[in-house]
Amino acid sequence: MTQENDTNQPAGDTPAENTAESPIDAEISPNINNAPVDGDDNATLANDAAEPESDDIDGDDDIVTLAAERDELRDQLLRTLADNENLRRRTEREVASARKYGAMGFARDLMASVDNLDKAIDLIPENKDELDETLKNILVGVEMTGREVASVLERHNISKISPDGEKFDYNLHQAMFEVPTDEVEPGIVMQVVQSGYQLHDRLLRPAMVGVSKPASPPETTEASETES
Repeated sequence: MTQENDTNQPAGDTPAENTAESPIDAEISPNINNAPVDGDDNATLANDAAEPESDDIDGDDDIVTLAAERDELRDQLLRTLADNENLRRRTEREVASARKYGAMGFARDLMASVDNLDKAIDLIPENKDELDETLKNILVGVEMTGREVASVLERHNISKISPDGEKFDYNLHQAMFEVPTDEVEPGIVMQVVQSGYQLHDRLLRPAMVGVSKPASPPETTEASETES
């Protein structure tokens, strides 16, 4: 009975080990299907090698351009800062000058009134105490006004130039005439016709003066004339 069952098994049926794929075939087939073509592979590798080099060149150009723009902007910034600093200093000087010399025009216009007041004071007689009481009070008031005006001028840095007996200075004095004399050396202020004034270090009006000169000609001139 056993032999009959074995004999009756279908002839088309094969054992499991015969129908399974061979391990050798499984290893070979994937490699065959995925094998690259030599020509295409070389072209791809060449393109991949060339693209990074081109990217590097473009990157270097961008860096150079950005560096140039940075330097230009920095120079513009430095110039702007320098201009602003110069403007600030110039403005400070102009403001200081305006504060210091702003009253120069007014001071010049005031000089004529100050001169008239000085002339009135100079005309006050020495024996004013012997005059009428009313006239005496007027003269005293004029003197007080003169002292007050002088105090105001000094408070605003307006100084009087009265160089009697000083060396002539063409920066502060204006020579109106010469005074022949041998008592002093030449170039000495002998008489002040009109006082001058200056505001700080700026001249408002020069002092009008008479300047000394030699009364007799030099001895060398006389000797040369005698020899001739």
